[in-house]
Amino acid sequence: MALITAYWGLDGILVLMTLMITAYLYMTRKFKYWKKRGILEVTPTPFFGNFKECLFLKKAPAYFLKELYEETKELPYMGFYVLDKPFLLVRDRELVKNILVKDFNCFSDRYNTADPNDRIGYANLFFMKNPTWKTIRTKLTPFFTSGKMKKMFNLMLECVNNLDEYLDSLNLEGKDGKTIEVRELTAKFATDIIGSTAYGLDVNSFKNPNAEFRKYGKMIFQYDAFRGFEMLAIFFLPSIVRLIRIKMFGKEPTEFMRKVFWETLTQRMKSGEKRNDLVDILLELKNSNDQSLKDFTFDGDDLLAQAASFFSAGFETSSTTTAFALYELAIQPQIQNTLRKELLEGLQKSNGKITYDMAWSLPYLDMVISETLRMYPPLGYVNRMAMQTYKAPEYNLVIEKGTPVYISMLGMHYDPEYFPNPNKFDPERFTEENKRNRPACVYFPFGEGPHACIGNRFGLLQAKLTLLQILSKYEVIPCAKTSIPVEIDPRGAMTVPLNGVIYLNFRKINTKTT
Repeated sequence: MALITAYWGLDGILVLMTLMITAYLYMTRKFKYWKKRGILEVTPTPFFGNFKECLFLKKAPAYFLKELYEETKELPYMGFYVLDKPFLLVRDRELVKNILVKDFNCFSDRYNTADPNDRIGYANLFFMKNPTWKTIRTKLTPFFTSGKMKKMFNLMLECVNNLDEYLDSLNLEGKDGKTIEVRELTAKFATDIIGSTAYGLDVNSFKNPNAEFRKYGKMIFQYDAFRGFEMLAIFFLPSIVRLIRIKMFGKEPTEFMRKVFWETLTQRMKSGEKRNDLVDILLELKNSNDQSLKDFTFDGDDLLAQAASFFSAGFETSSTTTAFALYELAIQPQIQNTLRKELLEGLQKSNGKITYDMAWSLPYLDMVISETLRMYPPLGYVNRMAMQTYKAPEYNLVIEKGTPVYISMLGMHYDPEYFPNPNKFDPERFTEENKRNRPACVYFPFGEGPHACIGNRFGLLQAKLTLLQILSKYEVIPCAKTSIPVEIDPRGAMTVPLNGVIYLNFRKINTKTT
């Protein structure tokens, strides 16, 4: 005789049904959380919430949030669910400003997190929590000042010369030119700049296509099913990150960065050399012997975490932005020609040399990059977590402590109220007059408020140098392998082209007659 009925098989069915019902009740216990508070919510699906397509890597999270934004046009906010957890999507620009800027102290931490045991992920500036975040950001800010970037500029120009030599070696003369995979090209350039300015190394990915920096950089952002889910969990499923011990940068890249960083730091300590790079800043922090923070030490993997985050974020965001810019310029040759004219005039004024001041004095180049960042922001959303229960001014909205709050950057960047005909690539949106007339907190590709990207000027300078060097000598046009419109990879937590590729044709031009 069985335990419950006369048959073991029937007992098994009853136990299984009980477990399924218990799991169902547990995973749906928070559903209607928003409805009970009088807030519109998207009807969730048991076990998945509203996140099923993202969990199965069929839709990029940024585009899922953009769709929610567009489906609720008349509402200032709405609720949705990731698995069983209630999330809030904020649409109203004044409420966005309150969360990101005015009431920052109530939303001072991001919701996304790395595993606390993965110090290289957890202790880097993007993921660390307050008050540690504020202290470390203050200490790292000097690296990104204009004065510091001017000192690093010659290091960056060496990388520009490597790019120039590489393109020249491809023999791109003639009317046909050659097809180039643009994102790999821009990623190699950005990797070289990061290797030089952060680690003090001459990487030159163009001469050595198998260079380790590029190899492991690819691994961090390769969006196969496994890595795609890991990145999704880091941005939306922190409990899973801790449960299965996900490494922010992956196992092999973590080991590589640890080896390279400590070799470089040890060599710098012995030689006493100064290169005005990130290693100098981190060495100063190490030698300060600051023990004021309980959950951070200025040594070991906590110190390495700052160089690791600069490596990963620095090359990925800049290289992808530049690749998308080249793509848009290729399919709109009139815009490309307008930009090239400005670049050549700028070079003529500086006697053919790229200088720091010249790179920042090209308004149309600024406009092109700004429009690229509007259409293809590297991370298409911003997230915060309520650090205390918050009553939103002017709204009947109470955000409970611990609630994840998401803002659709893509939704706002494509809102026709702020950007008419938003699917059109139009740099004129960013004339000085148009920027003055646009409301605050509707365009923020680098985030907004105290948590805004610390390296935004550095990233912009990288993108400017890439476009300046390429377009002053080469024309880019679509080829047979160019995907029009560009397809976005649904496996990516960040905005990247499908399978990480954009193909364009490069042809050398006669600048004397252009």
